[in-house]
Amino acid sequence: MDIIPTSLLLQCSDSFSEIIANLANLSFTAGKFPGRFKTASVTPLLKNSHLDESLPASYRPISNLNFISKVLERLFLQRIQPHILTSPNYNQHQSAYRPGHSTETVLVHLLDSIYHAADHGKATLLFSLDLSAAFDTIDHSLLLRRLSHGFGFTGSAIMWVQSYLSGRSQTVRLGSHSSSCTPCSVGVPQGSVLGPLLFTIYTSPISHIAESHQYADDTQLFVALTSNNIHAQVSILESCLSSLQAWFCSNSMIMNELR
Repeated sequence: MDIIPTSLLLQCSDSFSEIIANLANLSFTAGKFPGRFKTASVTPLLKNSHLDESLPASYRPISNLNFISKVLERLFLQRIQPHILTSPNYNQHQSAYRPGHSTETVLVHLLDSIYHAADHGKATLLFSLDLSAAFDTIDHSLLLRRLSHGFGFTGSAIMWVQSYLSGRSQTVRLGSHSSSCTPCSVGVPQGSVLGPLLFTIYTSPISHIAESHQYADDTQLFVALTSNNIHAQVSILESCLSSLQAWFCSNSMIMNELR
């Protein structure tokens, strides 16, 4: 997949829109994301009001990005999303960040499978897997390889994504105080437009390991048990779990401990 330079904002009625359109066309044609938009101001938000406010792990880092940066991301997303979502290599069991899919979708699918098993006298054994700081551990080289070999990105398209990911930095802001700027060599910005789709592309090979239900970085792995074959079915589930753990490890992702 390449990006064919075309006018993004036709019949622009004001100079600002013309500037944005020209910037976007130049950016996509050259395969370069503007360097001055690569610095994020990170605001730590408490994940849950019941968590310990003194622990850094209790906070989710949300990146505040430049407005024009998000416009460019959204224009790029409009070009690539239809191609990504219709690709046979995209994980069709992923319910996050897709039109017509939501947390309700994955819950309905999961409950339907459990109720179907119960109707046939089977119990269901379920593992709910969660990743630690999933968006922050994405290996850029692996993501670019996945886009190229798995989704057919070529030319200015793959160059633009590479430029978008590289040379990024961030500063943490709390009230009127800001930290020094730190380079970001891994991960995608939380709070960005492209980050969620890039994450699902990165984790798309999971569908080849096990048929599971997913929502973002949450994965539900389950099996229906019959009384005369419990040990064999549990063994299959354990094998799938081990394979997933190995895949996460080899792709620089950390799975939280099972409880």
